Amino acid sequence: MMAGTGDMIEGSRETCWRRWFVAPVKVQLGQGMSAERISWTIALGIVLGVFPVMGTPTLLCLLAGWALCLNHVLLQVFKEAMYPLHLALILVFIRLGERLWGAPLISFSIPELLGKFKADPLQFARDFGMAAWHGVSAWLLIAPVAAVLIKWAITPGVRRLAESLEKRKEVVK
Repeated sequence: MMAGTGDMIEGSRETCWRRWFVAPVKVQLGQGMSAERISWTIALGIVLGVFPVMGTPTLLCLLAGWALCLNHVLLQVFKEAMYPLHLALILVFIRLGERLWGAPLISFSIPELLGKFKADPLQFARDFGMAAWHGVSAWLLIAPVAAVLIKWAITPGVRRLAESLEKRKEVVK
């Protein structure tokens, strides 16, 4: 590895982090959105981003943003950042829900799933509809606590960012 290559990689990571996550937060702070409201928006974007049914986190973020008057851009940015975790947690939420409900564990083998679908599509829909319900029920238990903890954890950082932006404004004046 050439000298300085690590610095270039680290610099590009920081640039991506700042461009995709910090910059939208700065814009909202600059437009007068409170650090508290931004923190709630980020926390909800993260929590809704791991909702265990494919295709629904975007709709949930749109509905939450509309109902709670939250910033849609921030919701979607942080929801999208959760996509890899979303995929990984679907099975975790389903398994947790199966345990909560005392339901038998369903197989997630692709060949077996295809065979079940071909054999009886209606039964397949029933089985996996229940699997979705199990995942959602587990998520419903975890999500409120996770949202509060995430909000609690990120609020100090968002406040520091808001304070630093205020100091810069004062220096410019």
